[in-house]
Amino acid sequence: MYFEDNRLDWAMGELLAYGSLIEEGFNVRITGQDVERGTFSHRHAVIKTEMHEEEVVQLNLMGEHQNGKFHIYNSLLSEYAVMGFDYGYAMASPKTLAIWEAQFGDFSNGAQIILDQYLSSAEDKWKLQNGLVLFLPHGYEGQGAEHSSARMERYLQLCAKDNMFVADVTTPANMFHLLRRQMKADFRKPLVVFTPKSLLRHPRVLSSKEEMAAGGFQMVIDDETAEPKNIKSLVFCTGKFYYDLLDRKEKEERNDVALVRIEQLFPLPAKQIREIMQKYKNAEDVVWAQEEPRNMGAWGHLLMHLDEAKSFRVASRRFYGAPAAGSAVRSQRRHAQVIDYVFDKTKDNFVRKNLK
Repeated sequence: MYFEDNRLDWAMGELLAYGSLIEEGFNVRITGQDVERGTFSHRHAVIKTEMHEEEVVQLNLMGEHQNGKFHIYNSLLSEYAVMGFDYGYAMASPKTLAIWEAQFGDFSNGAQIILDQYLSSAEDKWKLQNGLVLFLPHGYEGQGAEHSSARMERYLQLCAKDNMFVADVTTPANMFHLLRRQMKADFRKPLVVFTPKSLLRHPRVLSSKEEMAAGGFQMVIDDETAEPKNIKSLVFCTGKFYYDLLDRKEKEERNDVALVRIEQLFPLPAKQIREIMQKYKNAEDVVWAQEEPRNMGAWGHLLMHLDEAKSFRVASRRFYGAPAAGSAVRSQRRHAQVIDYVFDKTKDNFVRKNLK
């Protein structure tokens, strides 16, 4: 992957971030349910010998380049206890990249007290900075109501006065730079990352080592294939949904559509978003596209932080009480309807009555 193909997947980008930080003298600590292998078996941070169950952690075997330590633990099934402990750990050890990963992003609701009382508000209440990172697997793959949404709307409602970073990244290189930025900054803020599931092995979700070695974290990723003068529809989106839209765009050969990814949701990069809107000023149609229901996801956040969003055409699921359907067939149908509406505004057969 590294030496022959130069096409690095999500796990490689993540592990390279840890390794490079460890080489520079930082420690890395990860806890959560099944984090050693990764819930979706992508990380493989701990290898066990078949005969004796001996554990081998290769990120602690870097030889003379090793200036920090890598600690990773499968934790008990109590999000409240584990996130609370690691919040304290991050407070006591600001030189450690401390990460708590949910099995699925939804499960973080078991630690809601920690999120409300400490993670989002401690700096405002007590002037305490904390760099705890949350990995919350998020994305609509038809796995049901409890395995789809990390409830990003709840985190975004907690955001104010630069109290945390919230990101939903789409490439291994951007994840690499995001994690490194978390430690290289001379201050500490919590970081909430909506991490992917289906993108972990997606054939298009690859980065080169040059993309990791150079540059930095991109808060917005423009559509590099778009020719501004030809664009009639400018579509903003975030996270895994981008690749679903990209597949449809290429299938239909829609060269009049530009797909722009917002990788950092808070602080919202409003200046960059406005610059892109100016770049595609010929676009007759500006769309916000999300796979979540209208009353969830990032749409409400955009309305509060970007005045221009009030004129966007919104493509989303309808208003729902549950984040996703319990039926895989129904979920796929709703998903397809949203994509249809992104590319053809006349196909508003699923939201028309709800929005009037």
